[in-house]
Amino acid sequence: MTGNRAFRVAATGARVLTGAVVAGACVVGVVFGVTAAWPTVVHEPAQAQVTPIPGDTVLVCNGDLRAVGRDPSNPLEMVSAASPALTVEGSSGRPESSPLPARDLADGGSAQRLVGTVDDRRAPLLGATESASLAAEDLSGLAAAPCRPASIESWLVGGTVATGTEDLVVLTNPGVVPSTVSLGVYGSVRASSTVVVPAESQIALPLTSIAAGSDFPIVKVTATGAPVRAVLQSSLTRTLDPAGIDLQDAVPAAQRQPVLPGIDVFENQGDNADMAVLRLMSPEVDSAAVVRVSEVGSSTIAEELTVPLSADVPTELSLSALAPGSYTMSIDSDNPVLAGVRQQDVAGPQDDFAWVTPAPELEDEVFMAVPAGPNPRLVLVNREGVDAVVQVAPAAGGDPTAVTVPAGSSASVDLEPRTVYSMSTSTAVHASVTMNGAGELASWPVWPATGAQQSITVYP
Repeated sequence: MTGNRAFRVAATGARVLTGAVVAGACVVGVVFGVTAAWPTVVHEPAQAQVTPIPGDTVLVCNGDLRAVGRDPSNPLEMVSAASPALTVEGSSGRPESSPLPARDLADGGSAQRLVGTVDDRRAPLLGATESASLAAEDLSGLAAAPCRPASIESWLVGGTVATGTEDLVVLTNPGVVPSTVSLGVYGSVRASSTVVVPAESQIALPLTSIAAGSDFPIVKVTATGAPVRAVLQSSLTRTLDPAGIDLQDAVPAAQRQPVLPGIDVFENQGDNADMAVLRLMSPEVDSAAVVRVSEVGSSTIAEELTVPLSADVPTELSLSALAPGSYTMSIDSDNPVLAGVRQQDVAGPQDDFAWVTPAPELEDEVFMAVPAGPNPRLVLVNREGVDAVVQVAPAAGGDPTAVTVPAGSSASVDLEPRTVYSMSTSTAVHASVTMNGAGELASWPVWPATGAQQSITVYP
């Protein structure tokens, strides 16, 4: 019995020892397995880089200039005052054109929709601008504006409802469905209105109908259903004499660093307070803007102003301290702001005025059209740290002109009327076209081409 018991004890001890060894080995294996690199199975999803085919390039022109109240028996009736001359060309030839009827013009009239068809998966570059010169008893001066794509949201900065002015909000819908457009007025009196623009048509309404009593009204245009092109047509009468007309293109959005090239300040024997006036507004939030003005061709600051801005309240200030000459303006703000400068050639009858609005940054090649008008000039601003070399050449063919724009400065080059140019630059610049003659003044920014389609990754 004693021998058997000893055997059992020995056997049990051996089993316990063996179990402990095995358990220890398992623990060591688990620890090693956790810390060691495990084999992985990787499955790369199928994918492909695809560049979508761009859509056709579509531009909308402003069409007939309007006159209000020529019939004393119907003071609200709008009639065509002039059909503008259109200068247009594209990189693949002249674009297709179709009319967009102005349904509220008593004697008819229309705007033009220009379509550049995609060729070889590339949207063509288009340059198109209209101009009209008037010398009528109720309207005189030069009005010019580029043809632009329609948009969902935009701002009209330079409106007024002062005595002697007649401002019209012109809305053009190039789409095939109606557009419901909301007009929100910012100023001393806030107001809003809604109007339906039928498909493929144009309508206009007096600014006084939505902004009566408002100082320095700024209008936000928001379209639903189809994008629209918004333009502000302005005219001025002093006593009984016409004193200018203007077509002001809409501003796409507020900016933190707007740049306004080509502000002309003229000699005046009387009060200079209205010869050049800056309008600013900070949407939604209070802000502070630093305004710097320099002569074209110089980096020296001619005037610097710090302007406090209350949210949603337009502010105007005179630039009367500037000597006669040609200037550029840059603005730096804590928050995005809307800006525009009103310039007047002479404070008297048979003269003209024009609004200068911010010019966007240009990096790629663009086409710009110069319509009929006096002394056209291209003004270039370079805010970068290196010099920019800008090539300007007639789109129809001809020797290019190279313009060097020094870093932090500006330059200008004379252009020919009724000519479309291609423009390319080595460094980002801002550009505007100005026209200046006796009783004729116009200015508009050069806009980039419609955005190129970017490649996207497709996962089946």
